[in-house]
Amino acid sequence: MDASSVAEFVAVALRVSTPLTLAALGVLISTRAGVLNIGIEGMMLAGAFAGVVVSAFTGSALLGLAAAILIGAALGALLATAVHVAKADLILSGIAINIAAAAGTTLLLFLITGSKGVSSSLPSKTLPTIDIPLLGDLPLVGMAVSGHHILTYTAFLAAPLVALFLTRTPVGIRLRAVGEKPEAAAAAGVNVRRYQFWALAASGAFGGVAGAFLSMGYVSWFGQNMTAGRGFIALAAEVMGGGSALGTMLSAVVLGTAETISITMQGGGLPSELVQTVPYIVPILALLVHAMRRRRIARKSAA
Repeated sequence: MDASSVAEFVAVALRVSTPLTLAALGVLISTRAGVLNIGIEGMMLAGAFAGVVVSAFTGSALLGLAAAILIGAALGALLATAVHVAKADLILSGIAINIAAAAGTTLLLFLITGSKGVSSSLPSKTLPTIDIPLLGDLPLVGMAVSGHHILTYTAFLAAPLVALFLTRTPVGIRLRAVGEKPEAAAAAGVNVRRYQFWALAASGAFGGVAGAFLSMGYVSWFGQNMTAGRGFIALAAEVMGGGSALGTMLSAVVLGTAETISITMQGGGLPSELVQTVPYIVPILALLVHAMRRRRIARKSAA
C-alpha cells in the first residue's frame, strides 16, 4: 500500500468514525449520569430521517440538522419520562424506542415518498465540507485530514469539550455525582431526576446529530434502517472508553477503522457475508478484553 492509499484509508476511517464518535459521546453523558441510553440506535435513526425530510421541505440543510437534534433530544426526554414518571424499566424502554424508530421511520417514509426503501425522490440537502487552509495544501496530510464534512470536525472537537464539561464545570461534576452516588448527591441538594432527564436529552441530541451525518453527510437520502447497528457499536465504544471522553473517542475511531477495513476487504475476493461481520466482531472481542482487564484489576484490588 503506497502513501496515497494510506492517506485515503485514514480519510475514510475518519469519515466512518464520525457517527460512532458522536453517538458514543452522547452515551457517555447519559452513562455518567447513571442512565444508560440503550435507545441511542433509534435516536440516530429518527435523526437521520428528520434531517432528510425537513431539509427537503424547507430547502435548508441547517434546518434539517436542527430537526435531527430536536427529535433526538425529544426521544431522550421521552426515555427519561418513561423511566422517572411512568416507572418503566430503563433497558426495556430504550429497546422500545429502537423498535418504534425502526418501524415509525419506515411507515413515515412510505407515507411521504411511497417507498419503503430510500427517500431518493425527496430533494433533501447535504451539509458542507470544509477545506482547512494551508493544511489542505500538504500532499498527503491534506488528503487525510482536510476536506471532511463539518460534522466530522464537530465530532472530534466535541470530545475534549465533553471532557472539560464533565471534569471542570460545576454542572458536569454534579452530573457525575448523580451517576456515581445518587443518594449522596440528593442529600447535597442535587435534583437527581432533573440531571438524568437532561443527560438523556443531551445524549439523544448527540444521537440525532450522528444520524444526520449518515443521511446528510456524503449522501442526501434516508434509507430504511440505515444506522445498521451503529448505535450499539457506539455503546461498545463508550464501555471501551472507560468513562473518559477522549478514551471514548479513541475507541470509536478503533471501531470505525475496523469498519473501514471491512469496506476495503470487500473487493479482495472474500465472501461478503464474512467481511460484513468484521465491524461487529471487533467490538465483541474488544469488550471481552476490556472485561478481562477490569476483572484482573478488581482481583488485584481485592488482594
